[in-house]
Amino acid sequence: RSKFFEGRRHTVIDFDSQFDGLLCISDALRIGFDARTQIVQQNFSPARLHSFTARLKMPQDLRRIQVPEDSMPYQLLSKNCPNQVKDSRPDGRKPENMRSIYLKAGVVTQAKGSSYIELNNTKVICAVYGPREVSKKSNFNMNGQLSCSFKYAPFACKYRRQHVSDAEEKELSDALRDAFKPAVMLHQFPKSQIDIYCTVLEDDGSVLAAALTCSSVALVDAGINLYDIVIGSSLRIADTFLQDPCKEEEYDQNSDEGDTNCSHGNLTLAYMPNLGQVVTVFQEGVMDVE
Repeated sequence: RSKFFEGRRHTVIDFDSQFDGLLCISDALRIGFDARTQIVQQNFSPARLHSFTARLKMPQDLRRIQVPEDSMPYQLLSKNCPNQVKDSRPDGRKPENMRSIYLKAGVVTQAKGSSYIELNNTKVICAVYGPREVSKKSNFNMNGQLSCSFKYAPFACKYRRQHVSDAEEKELSDALRDAFKPAVMLHQFPKSQIDIYCTVLEDDGSVLAAALTCSSVALVDAGINLYDIVIGSSLRIADTFLQDPCKEEEYDQNSDEGDTNCSHGNLTLAYMPNLGQVVTVFQEGVMDVE
């Protein structure tokens, strides 16, 4: 029932027919919606929808380890063990016995020399780089320079270590450098520098002694000339002498701290066996000269 107005070319649509078409479209949409609703209800029950949403997790920052920066286990705060048998070691060794040693060279392919050592649960890896030319800004020296870095991995100890070197790591780095200065033939590397990097992967005691032995093997693997290899050994001095102490023995709380006449401490010795010379001694605690 359309018609044309006079003077116009636009068509006037019959509203009755248009309304009937809209009703047909709405009925079709309602039928399709009911069918989809039935499919969703059959395939996705409330329990399944809950399990699906439970699997959805909030986004996480994977660039950092999701753990607290500082932590300390409760074992470090525990008191003395009354049931501990005197003169017995935690791993069943005798006082003069050492732990079994695993040593391997050439473990870091990018380094000129490297080695890895295990003393039971104590694990240390070492890499040697150089000799490389020093910068022109440094003072001229006909003898080579030796740079040593001692670092704990963040997961090496019972409590989490920081990425920045602390006072203990700097002190152990100096002890490592003092031990190898007399052993390395630095006069053969003028205006050059040798870098030694030691990383403790797990600390179960005697880490400096392990780092000394591991660094010697890494220097030999790198082809650096030495007067003699340097071997590290550690000793716990208390009521008795304990060779190669573990972490629990290094910080033994069962010793009589009130006895001022008794020595309590740890001693690490760097020794060149072929020359029979002691290159450095590192001491912790209070000990008598005798």
